[in-house]
Amino acid sequence: MTNVRDKPCTQDTRLHEIFGAPVTDLYEQAVGPDASAAITRALELRSFLALAEEQVARIRDRVHEAMAPERDMDELSADDLRTDTQWLEAALSARDGYRAALDDLLRTMPPPRGQARPARFAQQALTVTLPPAAARAPARAGAAHSRRR
Repeated sequence: MTNVRDKPCTQDTRLHEIFGAPVTDLYEQAVGPDASAAITRALELRSFLALAEEQVARIRDRVHEAMAPERDMDELSADDLRTDTQWLEAALSARDGYRAALDDLLRTMPPPRGQARPARFAQQALTVTLPPAAARAPARAGAAHSRRR
C-alpha cells in the first residue's frame, strides 16, 4: 500500500503553483518547525481528496470491468451494480466536499511567506470636459415633436 503522499491528486499542480514547490516537498515542509497553518491544512485536505479520488477510480474501474463487452452476461449482477452505484455516490460526494473545502482554503488563506498579494488600486474617476461648442445643444434636442391641433 502506498503512502497518501505518493497518491496522485487532481489538485497537485494547483498546490505546486500556489506554494511554489512540488507536493512531496510541501509534505516535508509541513512537518518542519516553521510549517505554516495554510500548508498543513491544505495538505491535510489534499490527502483526504487523494483518497476519495482513488475510491472513485476503483469503483469506476470495477464497474467498467463488470460491463466489459467480453464479459459473460451470466456474471452480471444488478445487486453488485446497485451497490457500486451507492458507493460511487458516496465517494463522489466525499471528493466534491474535500475539493470544495480545499478551494475555499486556498482562496481565503494568507499568502505564503515571501509572496505578496497583488495590490488592489482604487478606480480613479475620469472627468471629461467638452469644448464649448459641443457642450451646447439645441434647446429641444432629442425631444419628440408633438402635433398641436
